[in-house]
Amino acid sequence: MEVAMKNTQNILSKIATNDGHGENSPYFDGWKAYDSNPFHSQHNPTGVIQMGLAENMLCFDLIEEWIQANPAASICTQQGAADFRETAIFQDYHGLPEFRAAIANFMSQVRGNRVAFDPDRIVMSGGATGAHETLAFCLADPGEAFLVPTPYYPGFDRDLRWRTGVKLVPVVCESSNNFKITMEALETAYENAKLANIKVKGLLITNPSNPLGTFLDRETLKNLVTFITEKNIHLISDEIYAGTVTTGDEFVSIAEIIKEEPKCNLDLIHIVYSLSKDMGFPGFRVGIVYSYNNTVVNIARKMSSFGLVSTQTQHMLGSMLSDNKFVDNFISESRTRLAHRHDMFTRGLAQVGIGSLESNAGLFFWMDLRRFLKEPTFESEMTFWRTIIYDIKLNVSPGSSFHCSEPGWFRVCFANMDDETTMTALRRIKRFVLKNKMLEIKTMRQCWQNNQHLRLSSRRLDEMLTPHRMSPHSPLASPLVRAHN
Repeated sequence: MEVAMKNTQNILSKIATNDGHGENSPYFDGWKAYDSNPFHSQHNPTGVIQMGLAENMLCFDLIEEWIQANPAASICTQQGAADFRETAIFQDYHGLPEFRAAIANFMSQVRGNRVAFDPDRIVMSGGATGAHETLAFCLADPGEAFLVPTPYYPGFDRDLRWRTGVKLVPVVCESSNNFKITMEALETAYENAKLANIKVKGLLITNPSNPLGTFLDRETLKNLVTFITEKNIHLISDEIYAGTVTTGDEFVSIAEIIKEEPKCNLDLIHIVYSLSKDMGFPGFRVGIVYSYNNTVVNIARKMSSFGLVSTQTQHMLGSMLSDNKFVDNFISESRTRLAHRHDMFTRGLAQVGIGSLESNAGLFFWMDLRRFLKEPTFESEMTFWRTIIYDIKLNVSPGSSFHCSEPGWFRVCFANMDDETTMTALRRIKRFVLKNKMLEIKTMRQCWQNNQHLRLSSRRLDEMLTPHRMSPHSPLASPLVRAHN
């Protein structure tokens, strides 16, 4: 078997046979565990619940209602069949004009109409995956690098590196300041890359963040623009979760910042967008490169020939996203439902003492399970993750797969399931925590009983030495023992 594999690798390309796809990761292993034993409320109620997939299914009813009310938007209906021939033969890689106009309009609407987008700068791609790879090809040569703040989406290792030969240099962010990007961390990463003889060509940010569910404040964004301007490197802002923000107009796009920064070199600014998250259309493969650099727009458009969006999809979405009344209602209702589901889950976890990073965007939250680790190590994190997968039977993604610098954090996706499945997942977590609390109580009581004579002797000795002070090690003084008795 090994000989056959080796012979196969010898006759294929290095790109085809390397492990650049990144599939050997706990992030993807969790999906495989789900695929082998998927939860179903009736047919497999003890199966693994998929909470490692950032899909948005909470507003499909609104989309289905629009489709039923607008049959002419599809070329596969009697009402829309007249457009079949023209749509079927269209292959201009610029894209349907009405599609590009609708996408530009939608991008503006999800950002509160505080900034406008030019349809002529809309470049299509096969999902955000294709958009990121296209920009990597445009901006960097093999061996050059992009800075990426941690924790970051595991797919970036595939999207930007696999076929391009580009490197990713982590900018280490920590929980002590809620994983915010600091200028010190940026400078350190940049200088370390220089010392390693790696040329940095850009900075990639996700705003809102995957996996944190937070977004960058205006001051941080301005600092980042100043940083990339001084270094003369590119800034790629991945804003595919812009429409999932649940707190009104607080989200700030990089498109707004560059209007306020007259010294910003627009040729260095690029946005990645898609409809996979805000609309819940990952299967439509609608990715967008929006660059303020004219040369990048022209080159990226030529490259888009390798991953165009189907004209049938363009036709339907052009009609749907041009319906401003529908779009406004969809954005508003989506935010309301996401906020409700987020609160339902985080409050349920808080009832059993599980915290998470405060967040208000995305289809997930960053769960803090550090206190459950036997040791503060990534090995211990993986051991506990396997317990979550195979005992609790939830597929949540460990922080190490997101290049998190601290063990014990996990990403939990909550928008890819119905309310019934959500409550089942919560019940499983609560049962696990309560079971372990009872085990802790039983173990501690046993330890206390086994060592009672020794502890009381130590207490009497301590009282003889300092008769007016209770020993902090006395079982009677311990808040934990008091709570358990």
